[in-house]
Amino acid sequence: MSGHSKWSKIKRKKGALDAKRSNIFSRLAKEITVAVKEGGISDPAMNARLRIAVMNAKGQNMPKDNIDRAISKGEKDGNDLSEIFLEGYGAGRVAVFVECLSDNNNRTVADIRHIFTKRGGTLATKGSLNFIFDRKGVFSIPVKEGMTIEDLELEFIEAGAEDIEIEEDMVIVTTALEDFGNFNKKLEELGIEPQKTELQRIPRVDKRLAVADAKIVLRMIEELEENEDVQNVFHNLEMTEELEQALEEE
Repeated sequence: MSGHSKWSKIKRKKGALDAKRSNIFSRLAKEITVAVKEGGISDPAMNARLRIAVMNAKGQNMPKDNIDRAISKGEKDGNDLSEIFLEGYGAGRVAVFVECLSDNNNRTVADIRHIFTKRGGTLATKGSLNFIFDRKGVFSIPVKEGMTIEDLELEFIEAGAEDIEIEEDMVIVTTALEDFGNFNKKLEELGIEPQKTELQRIPRVDKRLAVADAKIVLRMIEELEENEDVQNVFHNLEMTEELEQALEEE
């Protein structure tokens, strides 16, 4: 988990995440639309995936009108979108898992393959990375005034928390896939609204590369994230101190 979370932390510090992904509202809207389509219900109270999608959208300050339009789109023509999961290796055999939502599968696969190839990587067959990644629940909880994390730790652990990472203004809680729903329910009981709730693919083993080679992989990851059909990118590149320092100096 450390490699992926460190990379996310660096992007937040540099203010790059939202800048690079200027179409973040579009991604959130797609997730809402597909949640309506898959759940068959447009009421967040009755559709768990939609409830989480709407909560994440609000956490990113997405306007209510945008959320309502995305829900309406799911009711009318959500069938235009489908989920695509692509697996591959970047330079140095770094494992990369790409989650997409697309209205044109052929276009999306071709675009993703082009990015891999251009940066010295290659797509792999479905299931090739199953031994590298575990699917986990990841909850990003803002630290608010009066919140004492120490008092909440026991309840978090009893609800399925495997790891609790405390940052300056955020608590990152990781759960097993099977405890995702239980932990989300516990937060609701406690009246705690996470900024983001995700199912992430966490690497079991990180891959260490020289700084120059690692930068090639990170550039590929950025290009993948900039693609309009890509929702999430997961990788097992180890964020060494040398690499972290090199990125902060850019």
